[in-house]
Parts: sequence; C-alpha cells; structure tokens
Amino acid sequence: MEKNPRALWDKCLSLIRENVTEQQFRTWFAPIVFEEYNEESRTLLVQVPSRYVYEYLEQYYVVLLSKVISRCFETNVKLNYRIVVDKKNHYTVDEEGSEPVTVEAPQPRVGVNKSPTVMDSVDRDLNPQLDIHKTFHTFVEGDSNKLPRTVGLSIAEHPGKSTFNPFFLYGPSGCGKTHLVNAIGLKCKEMYPQKRVLYVSARLFQVQFSDASRQNTVNDFIHFYQTIDVLIIDDVQEWATAEKTVATFFHIFDHLFRLGKQIILASDRPPVDLVWLKDRMLTRFSCGLIAELEKPNEQLCVDILNAKCRRDGLKIPEDVIRFIAQTANGSVRDLEGVVNSLMAYSIVYNSNVDMRLAERVIKRAVKVDNKPLTIDDILEKVCGHYGISQQNVFSKSRKRDYVLVRQVSMYLAQKYTKMPASRIGQLIGGRDHSTVIHSCSTIEQRLKVDKSFSAELSSIENSFKLKK
Repeated sequence: MEKNPRALWDKCLSLIRENVTEQQFRTWFAPIVFEEYNEESRTLLVQVPSRYVYEYLEQYYVVLLSKVISRCFETNVKLNYRIVVDKKNHYTVDEEGSEPVTVEAPQPRVGVNKSPTVMDSVDRDLNPQLDIHKTFHTFVEGDSNKLPRTVGLSIAEHPGKSTFNPFFLYGPSGCGKTHLVNAIGLKCKEMYPQKRVLYVSARLFQVQFSDASRQNTVNDFIHFYQTIDVLIIDDVQEWATAEKTVATFFHIFDHLFRLGKQIILASDRPPVDLVWLKDRMLTRFSCGLIAELEKPNEQLCVDILNAKCRRDGLKIPEDVIRFIAQTANGSVRDLEGVVNSLMAYSIVYNSNVDMRLAERVIKRAVKVDNKPLTIDDILEKVCGHYGISQQNVFSKSRKRDYVLVRQVSMYLAQKYTKMPASRIGQLIGGRDHSTVIHSCSTIEQRLKVDKSFSAELSSIENSFKLKK
C-alpha cells in the first residue's frame, strides 16, 4: 500500500463527513481514534470512547463505514474496535478515581448487511410527551418571568449550547414552570424536527426506572434516555428519597452533557436546596444557567387573564379581571381555575359574570384574605413573639436568635403575601432570593420534626387573625 494508513483513515473521515450532518459527525465519528492497520491480515483497529458509541456505529452506520473504508483502502478490510472505558467519567457511577481500562470489542466485519439507519429516522417514532397548548405564544411575558422566557427561547433556537446547558428552572407551584419547559420543547421540535425531544416528570422517570429494575432491563432504560437530544425533567424535587434513581439519572445526564445534548430541569427550589444532591451532581446541575420563575405580580395576572379571555372568546368585565388578579395569590393555575369556574357558574345559573359572581366563586376556589398582611405586619408579630428588635433582624449578625426570627419572617412572608422571594429578601434586611428560599426550606423541615416549634408558629399565625 502506497499511502500511510493513518492518512487513509483521515480520508475515510473526510468522506464520512460529506455523507452525514455536522452534528452526527462530531458526535459519532470525530471521537474515533486511528490505532493501527495490519497489512497482512487487512485489519483496521480504531479506538472508540465507549461501548455505547461502538454499538451505535454498528447499528446505524456499519454500511457507510464499510463502503468508505473499502473505497479508501482499496480492499476488503476487517474493522476492529478497541473500547476505552474511562471508569471515572463514563459508565461507572460509583467507582470514582479509577484509572482508565481498555477492553477489546468483538470483531464485527465491515460490510455486514445492516440498514444504514441514521438518527433522523429514529426521531419520528418518539412521542415527545409535550402539551401542544403550552407554547411561547400562550406564555404571557412579565417582569417576573422575562429572563427565564428569554433564555428558554434562546435554548429552543440553539439547543445544546454550553452557556445555557443544563438549564435549571425553579419557582413556586403554579408560577408557569411546566408551561415554559413545554414551550421550549415545542419550539425546538418545530425548528429541528429531526431532534429527539422528550418531556417527562420526575415521578414518571422514577416509575420507569423501578419497572426496569424489576424486569432487569436497566441497560435498555439507560440506552433509551442516552439517545435523547433535548431531555426535559419536571419536578426533580420529588427525587428526595430516590437515591438509585438519582444515581442513574446522573449517569444519563453525564453522557448527554458530554455529547452536547440539551438538558432542562424544573424544580420548586434551586439546586442548592435539593439537600439530597451529592456535591458532584450539584456542580453539574449548576454549571449551566439557573433561573428563578417568580410568582406573577398583579399586572402580569391581569395580562394573563386578558390573554385567556381573548384566546377562549370570553367576556369578563375589567373590574372582575382586576379583582381575580388581586386575590389569586399569584398562581397561574388558580387564575385559570377561577375563570373556568366563573364560566361554568354563569352557564349553569344563567347569570352575568360580575363582581358578585366573582366573589362567590373565589371564596370556593382560592384562599382569600380580607385584608392582606404586609411584611411590616409579619415582622411586628414575629419580633414581638421572640422579643427581638427589627433592627437586629435587619443586621448582618449571624446570632442564632436573630437568624431564627429572620427565617420565620421570610417563611411567613412567602406564605401570606404575594411577593416574590427577591422582594421579600429586599424588605427583610436586603437579602437575596436564595436566602429566602433557603430560610423557607429550613423552617419547613423543622416544622415536620419539632412539635414545639410548630406550636410557636401556630401561635404567631393566630395573632394575624386576631389583628384582623
């Protein structure tokens, strides 16, 4: 053979590049490393970074490889793979710190008659499990969601870009997280029909993993999720007690992340407050972009209601719209529920949608305060109960009593006001939103195990009612 075997392999890669997309080439062929060519046995040996890559090449690209290698080497060549398994960064989840090991793959012959199915053909069979009604068009933008919405749209247009990957979205229940992640998935599928996009709740993922464990098909379960281009997992906080599920997901996450696949996670709290996360997982989850989706303020609630009325052809008076916005506690879910109830009552009782009907419906649908509490009301009662001045609460001191009053005030402010975490933090000593979320989580955990503390908080909350 006149030419250098390594140069011939480079020529093979050039031809392959002309016959696949750039993304497919970077994912499956660029990582292949030429090792040696044996002229006597006409055997080409290459390295691949994992067994998964080897299996994928053999399943989907064996015919392409056969034709290209035969053309460049001008003879029938037997292709062997050396699979280099890195236990630190690849398949092994628990064996951190191990040195890379090398194993020999079986010796499949190039030219086996397999269909040269490519990634695009697989995508048509996957149901992305997305809600077609939750689009960017129906997601109303406001001050509380402008950043997450803008980032989400950018991700949909350019999935897998390292700046926003992974994208971790968090916020309280009912603020629109599920809507936004669905919108990202739908927009991405619209722009890139060939991509494998999948939305799945954390609970369903856990159920699927449990079923796979019982049926001894965990490898198939992992393999399926490793083929996804845009993976959306909702409500990841529900994995708090699912250690094996978390370990398996991290295994999938790591694989997808290294291949440049887009990962989107949604939770009711930021990664730092997911206490069950190990440090390495916390680092991975936090290496992209973390964005808070706050409760919508009153004006955004009005805009959401008006948008729903236009979309559904409803006629609701402006004063009723404003009243609903003021009393729905900043929950998009509550807003929609109230409107649906209003229309149902209006039809059943053949009555107009007016303030009288709205008040009647809201009393049944939403917890309404006749006189909403303010931060000052809450601070006054909490500080009075513990005998601590507001000046001490606002200070930078980490004294235990001051921290407790600060955390209780933040917890009750989140519970009884419509303010977002960032605003609560500003009004209670100039803290940031993450401090508020951490404080609320701390108080919630203590309430579960400390009956005496729970009684204390009940006493403070009862004083709110007496004030009214």
